[in-house]
Amino acid sequence: MVIMNILLTNDDGIYAPGLEALYKHLIVRHSVSVIAPDREQSAVGHGITLNEPLRTHQISKNNSFQGYAVAGTPADCIKMAVLEILDCKPDMVISGINPGANVGVNINYSGTVAAAKEATLYGILAMAVSIHSREVQYYDEAAIFIEELAEDLYSNGLPFGTFLNVNIPNRPLKEVAGIRISRLDMDFFPEFIEKRMDPRQRTYYWQGCDSLPAGKSTDIDGSALCEDFISITPIKCDQTDYHVRETMKGWKIVNRSKD
Repeated sequence: MVIMNILLTNDDGIYAPGLEALYKHLIVRHSVSVIAPDREQSAVGHGITLNEPLRTHQISKNNSFQGYAVAGTPADCIKMAVLEILDCKPDMVISGINPGANVGVNINYSGTVAAAKEATLYGILAMAVSIHSREVQYYDEAAIFIEELAEDLYSNGLPFGTFLNVNIPNRPLKEVAGIRISRLDMDFFPEFIEKRMDPRQRTYYWQGCDSLPAGKSTDIDGSALCEDFISITPIKCDQTDYHVRETMKGWKIVNRSKD
């Protein structure tokens, strides 16, 4: 059995039940540290804190675990872990478990995904983990699967700059349809802006989006999840379009300097 040094973080705050479920399961066999935001940081993307001090304090949650709460973003938590708090880099970072799916283009807004990406940039194996529900019932079942996946990830490794984005149906593992190694859905979810008036007759807005679209191929992350498959998508940090890069070498503005 592989024994790992694992760092847990999230974007829901250090007191979130998904993080606690992961800790309780992983600590039985592994060395686990917890460094997470001191409050909810959902949808902050890959932002970092530059204009305010980063403060940390140690916390103990229900005598179940101790960790460091950071007054910053999920990406800040990874930086603080690697550069200040931990004695050495962890073998792996697991970000989650997030209530609500992180699939398709929406991963660009996700603090959960950003923490895994930040760890990957430091050369650490990482995964972001989410469950397809806002009212999660099966955190413990998800944690069982994530430990198995983590051991497989540690054994096989990933190229530098690649991490895993994992989305799990909110149901017992025995009812899951299977596992799909997926790709991102590049279509926007149906979005809306709701206009409202406050009691002082001032306009304000709520933005949101509809639920995941189903019916596409199950090799697409969101569709796989809607069909009750676990979706695992390898994500690359290098966003360079190498095909277009080569094409652009033939553009007039590029070749003007050669005249």
